Amino acid sequence: MSYARISLLVCLCSVLCGAALAQESSQKQSSQKPAEGFADRNPRYRVQANDVIEIQFRYTPEFNFAATIQPDGFISSQITGDVHVAGLTLTEVSAAVAKSASARLKDPEVGVALKDFVKPHFVVAGEVNHPGTFELRGSVGLIEAIAMSGGFVKDSAKRSQVILLRRVNSEIAEAKIYDLKKLMSPGQVHEDVMLRADDMLVVPRNAISKIEPFLHITSLGLYGMTMGLP
Repeated sequence: MSYARISLLVCLCSVLCGAALAQESSQKQSSQKPAEGFADRNPRYRVQANDVIEIQFRYTPEFNFAATIQPDGFISSQITGDVHVAGLTLTEVSAAVAKSASARLKDPEVGVALKDFVKPHFVVAGEVNHPGTFELRGSVGLIEAIAMSGGFVKDSAKRSQVILLRRVNSEIAEAKIYDLKKLMSPGQVHEDVMLRADDMLVVPRNAISKIEPFLHITSLGLYGMTMGLP
C-alpha cells in the first residue's frame, strides 16, 4: 500500500472520528437507526474540543469562570468539578453545569456564552487535484467544494458517483451518492447540495455498485479501500 493511500485513509477515518468524539452527546444511539440526518436543516451549535465558553452564575458571580474545552470534552472548576460538555448545545451545557454545581450551591442559575469556537470546515478526499481540509465560509455546495479542491483528476475521477459523508452521531455517518457530472450540467445547477460543518466528500476512482446508507465511522477506512482511493 502506497504512502499516499495510507495518508488518505488515515485522514478519512481520523477527521470523522475526531469530529464525532468532539461532538459526542450523552445519549448513545448506536443500537438504532438515526431518525435525523440530512433532513435536520437547522441544528443548534454543539460545543467541541478547543471551544472557549464562559460560565456565569446569576446569584453568585464570584464563581464565574471561562474555560477551554479539553480534548476529552471536559471543563473543570472548583465549584463544578469535572463536567463533560462536548457535544452539547449551550442550553444543555448550562443544565449540566447547574446540575454539577448544585452539590455546593442551592438551585444555581447558570448562563453560558460561547466566546471562541473551532472554525467550521469540510474535507474533500480522493480523485481531486488538491485534496484536504477547507474552511466552510457561508454557503458552499458540492460543485464549489470540488472547485476549491482543484477540480477532478481528469482521467480517473468517478464524477457520477461522488460520495457525501455526513456525521449523524458519534458512531454513525450517513452516506449519499451524487452524480456531479449530471449536477454540473446547465439545467441541474440549481439542484446543488449545500455542505455542513464536518462533511466529507469522497471522489472515488472505481465504480461503486452499492454503499450502505448508514456507516459505522470505524469502518470508513475499509470503504476507502474499496473506493479505489489513491
